[in-house]
Amino acid sequence: MTTVSARLGALTRRHPWGVFCCRRAVRLTLSLLVVVTASFAMIRLVPGDPVRAALGVDAPPDLVAAKRHQLGLDTGLSAQYWRYLRDLAHGDLGVSLVTGEPVADLVGARLPTTLLLAVLAFACVLVVALPGGLLAAVWTRGGRRPRAELAFTATTSALAGVPDFVLAAGLTAGLAVGLRLFPAAGDLGPQSYVLPVLALALAPAAVLLRIVRVETLKVLAADHVRAARAKRLPAAPLWLRHVAPNALTASLTLAGNLLPGLIAGTVLVEKVFAWPGIGSAMAQSVAAQDYAVVEATVLVMGSAVLVVNFLVDFALALLDPRSVIRET
Repeated sequence: MTTVSARLGALTRRHPWGVFCCRRAVRLTLSLLVVVTASFAMIRLVPGDPVRAALGVDAPPDLVAAKRHQLGLDTGLSAQYWRYLRDLAHGDLGVSLVTGEPVADLVGARLPTTLLLAVLAFACVLVVALPGGLLAAVWTRGGRRPRAELAFTATTSALAGVPDFVLAAGLTAGLAVGLRLFPAAGDLGPQSYVLPVLALALAPAAVLLRIVRVETLKVLAADHVRAARAKRLPAAPLWLRHVAPNALTASLTLAGNLLPGLIAGTVLVEKVFAWPGIGSAMAQSVAAQDYAVVEATVLVMGSAVLVVNFLVDFALALLDPRSVIRET
């Protein structure tokens, strides 16, 4: 036992990045299995008969029974679960109960619009919050400009506390219906992205702005930054080498934690703006108890969150390689 532990310790010291990658890969695989199980179980907790809902209340009992047998819904949950795993392993997402369309085609048609919406929103969050938080910290450090600090805190607190669908409705009423600057619904071109992206990005950007400001203030008060200031280090090296990397490492960790909420918010935002994406498909399929579509949309959105968090872990490790050594 001691020999095995010693060998593992030597391997860890020799190949810290390999151990880091293996651990992250195992964690990602287990998390994906949890998402797959959750996508299977979630819709089955909703009361009602999906086959009867799809065929109508007046459908003959023999037709309902035949459809249930065709879909394998007349077997036990364990048999349905193993069939679901087997079909996933073969890339088969099933067929929609409502439309009869292969779910893979539906996901392939709707996924790009949702991905683009989420990527644009997350990019806006980072572009606004990272430099904005750094500037806010410099502007208000040491108790300077208390009115500006109060305005910053009040504005970011208000935006962070407003739900996505309320922001979406307010933006629609003000900028689409009132001023007629942007389309109110649908994907009608580049202008159609403005309101959904704002509805998704405003609250996370407000949260991250406050986090970046607080982290930057901590770094500015650190001993090594004070020492660099005492040595009259020029502003560019001071910020690029000492302040920004330390402040942004912690901030990016928390930004990765905001992403699941942002992706989940696409469901309501897409519903408000009649956006032809995965979120609106999920909302419609839950109401119709369309098992295959719900399972596929939950699986896709959950997997997207896990993969992005996986990439964020690597980005943070690249920013601070010492964390890899400490972990292993």
